[in-house]
Amino acid sequence: MSKKPSLTICYQFNPWNSSIGGIQTIIRSFLKYAPDQFEVRLIGTGNKRQEIGQWQEREFSGNMIKFMPLFYLPNDDIRGLIPTTIKYTAALWRKNFISDFFHFHRLEPTLMTKQWQGEKTLFIHNDIRQQMTNETGKKAILWQYLPRVYFALEKNLISQFEQILSCNSQTTQFYQQQYPTIAHKIMTIKNAVDGDIFYPLTSDNREQQRQKIAQELNLPLSTQFLLFAGRLHPQKDPLLLIRSLKALNDSNIHLLIAGEGELTSQIKAEINQCQLHQQVTLLGSVNQDKLATLQQIASAFVLTSVYEGLPMVVLEALSSGTPVITTSCGETPKLLTPNSGLVCETRTAEAIAQSWRKLLSNPDYYSSDACVKTAHPYQAKTLITEVYQRMWTRWQEKLGES
Repeated sequence: MSKKPSLTICYQFNPWNSSIGGIQTIIRSFLKYAPDQFEVRLIGTGNKRQEIGQWQEREFSGNMIKFMPLFYLPNDDIRGLIPTTIKYTAALWRKNFISDFFHFHRLEPTLMTKQWQGEKTLFIHNDIRQQMTNETGKKAILWQYLPRVYFALEKNLISQFEQILSCNSQTTQFYQQQYPTIAHKIMTIKNAVDGDIFYPLTSDNREQQRQKIAQELNLPLSTQFLLFAGRLHPQKDPLLLIRSLKALNDSNIHLLIAGEGELTSQIKAEINQCQLHQQVTLLGSVNQDKLATLQQIASAFVLTSVYEGLPMVVLEALSSGTPVITTSCGETPKLLTPNSGLVCETRTAEAIAQSWRKLLSNPDYYSSDACVKTAHPYQAKTLITEVYQRMWTRWQEKLGES
């Protein structure tokens, strides 16, 4: 064991790319808030300027980390013919890493890691039961075709983990019931929002930024913005989002969509079908600073998802002082207070549009202060530091035993 404990994070992305996703955001926080007494490594994916399959020293948010890209991936927001998770898992074949701690954010890569030496933690980011249903159709994840195979695989792999951490309390209970002998290892963990990046503007600055973005998009200065950020994927059901804007029928409202995915062409077709091309802007992938500005100036952040864990973008919106409208899924309905957002119990365009009308007509009730207060317990600087402190304590205990 080294004098400095090592954490190796395994996930299929490049932290210097502008991809949007809750897992990516969590990992970025672990990189940014890593204390000096840890050596932090990331096994991810690369771009054409990076040497594949080799460790390299890189700077991220002021911290030096070790980074190994396993293969070239130009855009991790778009799912290809072969899922990226399968490519990533295959790239780990016959590799054997040693680390004091490992963090995994998908189950499949751990097919290759049973012999790896180190304490392993699995993070679960969605409500796995809803994820495996047919409600999203067979396009959400490929495991929907073979749920029994997935759970059999999981049962075979689960024993290698010292911890299983879920951001969804229902998923925690589900796993504790599934695996009673290791129930003490299965816990709920709060997702963490970076308050250094996502914070509210003063009312004057917010108005100036809102008008600036309206000008950039050649829209009237009075335009109010609704925001969605995430992968354009069946889980998020962005087509319902477009239909909800049609049902709202308010020409002063403009929907901003930040993100990319396999549904992009269908969304464009739906926008044309609904004759909403003047009221929707597809921004594509945006970097974190740009997303923070959009969160700050939006009148509301909107999610029409079929299933979720606890979406990072919800915490980012609230931390920016922006109220949230969501479908009834994941932890968000439990998180929101009466004056920080609305939950649509019915997943229909009219129900979501009605929630938009209610929120937009009562901006003082859904105040910035109420939103920030709701997000306060989820600050990354505090939560990530606590995780590292617990890891440090376990590492020192192991040193004492050796």
